[in-house]
Amino acid sequence: MENKIFLKKLFNQGKLKIVDSSEEIKDSYIEKSGSNLTSAKILLENDLLEESITLTYYSMYNSVIALMFKCGIKCENHSASIILLKEIFEIDNSKLFYAKKERIDKQYYTDFDIKKQEVIDAIRDAEMFTNELIDFISKMNNIDITNYRNKLEGIL
Repeated sequence: MENKIFLKKLFNQGKLKIVDSSEEIKDSYIEKSGSNLTSAKILLENDLLEESITLTYYSMYNSVIALMFKCGIKCENHSASIILLKEIFEIDNSKLFYAKKERIDKQYYTDFDIKKQEVIDAIRDAEMFTNELIDFISKMNNIDITNYRNKLEGIL
């Protein structure tokens, strides 16, 4: 119930919208996701662990945005995007939720100890997550898209 109220509020503010589906925008976010992941690996190789964690999250998040644009959903709120992943698409959002928390902790706070293995694990998780999401997107058809949009409309 709390999620529905939050999503309705974003809809009323214009931060969550049903828009035209766009293959071009979807493709650009998939490309951005891949670039984020490549950058995260380069940063890891250069022991820039905080920055690498940030980009592993964004690689995952951008693949979610690609999924939404494939369906004609525009969401300008990270938390709402994570909620929609589970509520609309019935995709486990726990890894993305955790990656977001880690990104916030590492990007905004200084009282932490980050180990290289944690970053390696985060990159592995991001690779698996984005690959699974890209596979999910590739298998969608027009009926699926209509059903997801209707599901969102039912919440709003």
